[in-house]
Amino acid sequence: MSDIRRVPTASHWGAFTAVVRDGRLVEAIPREGDPYPSDMVRTMPDAVHNRARVARPSVRRSWLGNAPDRGRERRGAEDFVAVPWDEALDMVAAEVARVRREHGHESIFGGSYGWSSAGRFHHAKSQLHRFLNVGGGFTTQVQNYSYAAAITILPHILGSIDAVQGPVSSWDGILQHCRLMICFGGLPRINMQIEAGGMGAHEGRDWLQKILDAGIRVVCITPSKEDVPDGAEWLTIRPNTDTAAMLAMIHVLLDDGVVDHEFLARCTVGADRVIAYVEGRADGVPKTPDWAAAITGLDADTIRALARGLTRQRSFINASWSLQRADRGEQAYWAAIALACMAGHVGLPGGGFALGLASLGNMGVPRRGMTSPRLPMGMNPTGSFIPVARISDMMLTPGGRYRYDGEDLTYPDIRLVYWCGGNPFHHHQDLNRLVQAFRRPETVVVHEQYWTATARHADIVLPATTTLERNDIGASGRDRFILAMHKAIEPVGEARDDFAIFTALARRLGLEEAFTEGLDEMGWLRRIYAEAAGANAARGMPFPEFDSFWAAGHIEVPPLDEPFTMFGDLRQDPAAHPLNTPSGLIELFSARVASFGDPHCPGHPVWIEPDEWLGAPLAARYPLHMLSHQPKTRLHGQLDSAELSRSAKIHGREPVHIHPEDAARRGISDGMVVRVFNDRGATLAGAVVTADVMPGVIRLATGAWYDPAEPVAPGSLDKHGNPNVLTADRPTSAVSQAPTAHSTLVEVEPYRGALPEVTAFDPPVADIAAE
Repeated sequence: MSDIRRVPTASHWGAFTAVVRDGRLVEAIPREGDPYPSDMVRTMPDAVHNRARVARPSVRRSWLGNAPDRGRERRGAEDFVAVPWDEALDMVAAEVARVRREHGHESIFGGSYGWSSAGRFHHAKSQLHRFLNVGGGFTTQVQNYSYAAAITILPHILGSIDAVQGPVSSWDGILQHCRLMICFGGLPRINMQIEAGGMGAHEGRDWLQKILDAGIRVVCITPSKEDVPDGAEWLTIRPNTDTAAMLAMIHVLLDDGVVDHEFLARCTVGADRVIAYVEGRADGVPKTPDWAAAITGLDADTIRALARGLTRQRSFINASWSLQRADRGEQAYWAAIALACMAGHVGLPGGGFALGLASLGNMGVPRRGMTSPRLPMGMNPTGSFIPVARISDMMLTPGGRYRYDGEDLTYPDIRLVYWCGGNPFHHHQDLNRLVQAFRRPETVVVHEQYWTATARHADIVLPATTTLERNDIGASGRDRFILAMHKAIEPVGEARDDFAIFTALARRLGLEEAFTEGLDEMGWLRRIYAEAAGANAARGMPFPEFDSFWAAGHIEVPPLDEPFTMFGDLRQDPAAHPLNTPSGLIELFSARVASFGDPHCPGHPVWIEPDEWLGAPLAARYPLHMLSHQPKTRLHGQLDSAELSRSAKIHGREPVHIHPEDAARRGISDGMVVRVFNDRGATLAGAVVTADVMPGVIRLATGAWYDPAEPVAPGSLDKHGNPNVLTADRPTSAVSQAPTAHSTLVEVEPYRGALPEVTAFDPPVADIAAE
């Protein structure tokens, strides 16, 4: 007779019940009451019991055999040898100690980035950073790939990054008061499936549907119809030109004499500098709708009509996270803020702006401010860091000088890369350059659940557990739930959780007590829960004691009684509620940013042509603009080896969306395998011919596991459809040093050769098939 258990748990794509039969996950059932559960929950049994799992500690053959330089040039191209856990841990501990002793703590790069776990205790980045900090520190990363430019520039403009990560003005206020929403970058429902830290219910999409059902006019300005929900209007725009459209809308408001000068005078500084620029007094070029039409492809009269709608009714401007992941990405957000301020509805219920509604599942959901459980990471004694997207620069140019947020900095000399959580061969740009960078360190250690390209480019790979194989607590700053994540199954193969791995390493290095503080997994869960409960009780939100929470499976915090309006306090009384800017106000002109002297990010929003866009000279050779959007069937690169993601492939390759006109011009038909290429690289993808993208634009989702045909060959063809063999590894500006994936020109042609086999999911060790 089968043993069947039902276990409450959670993931980035929602809370669910894990159905376990005879120790094996057989079904994942979304939490009852979730209005829009994600299909990604249902694919988890296939993901957990997947042949691409790392089942045993494994060491790259040349590294284990002490080849010259330990065969660094073979990283990514070589097989691995499975070794016992104690042997692998001894190797890692010895390498950490050696590098610290010979080169200093800052020569260890703690490269943890990504959505490694919804759980707050087994969050890989927190575990790795805590381990390295108690040992004396390391070199870390700041910002994130999602909105790095915003993280750097918004504190100069708004005094914080709340406008991009939350809390933003809530959906209920928009529903009650707004009559026009203009959404640059659209409202991509794909992204609303997920939430860092998990979610008890997908409420954002439910609120969006209420907005549309209420008849509020929603205009989405985007090159792709997939970013446009049913019931909203779609206006196409050339990628990377949103800033020009926003500046032209400001020109219309100025020309019509409807700019809210009273709000500008009370709540902002620097509006006069922006106005002088828009009117052309600063550079001799008025930023008129006709000027913008030639750049954006938007009709000039449409620009005028949209601008006039902003002041004739309560209006709200949203800009997706994708806009700032582009050349000069800071400018789109700064221009959106300036436009909203000129229209005058900032701080009014249902009015103003946000930077990322629909960029995550529950952004804008009405909720109380709540402290989430978290693992303390400690302080990094070295203070050494790089901006998140400068990984290749750091490893390829040790000692190199660069500018970041007004500072002159130097890249450290990295000898050991320790990666735990995340997959840079998914999220970083110009993967052929990253391959070269990964050959520079003396040793690369990776904790991984799957044989991703990052694991294949490591020297020592330690198998890590998934969410289902450990106990944890899920929580997000944008969700109303605290989620008990019960262990559902025993670890697959020989996998161990990161806490157990670091505890064993800390013991070898004489740091166990400092790392664990005498607590095991459940001891830590009780501690971080109690700390969060105490903080929330002080806010008038009493939580049950831990055992009751753990048995119930979740805590649901009631929503706010009244809608939250971002900058409502500032508008009411700027003196009593100043922002954390030099002036205490919204800085439409920032003297500090201007003092940095960066021509790509001056002191107020401007239109600066990107290096790559459809108006660039390079477009004569590469006439298609590639957008690398988030996929429907996985989270970034996670779950790519599972059935849901694989079922969406075409001949095993990632789909690429191309307009019928562009396809016909190139002899491309629906379902054909095509080669997408530029000077940086080439990849194979399956063509989807559709009018849902505008002419001159293609869409190739992020996350297909990097699968080079010849791993040791520079610029090798990627067989699987990873867009980051095509994207440029250059920063938005020297202010933010942020990634620019959405500024990529390419060409597409039919692939005429014999189709190479996709091997991304084939383990590089003969005996590591998952049990």
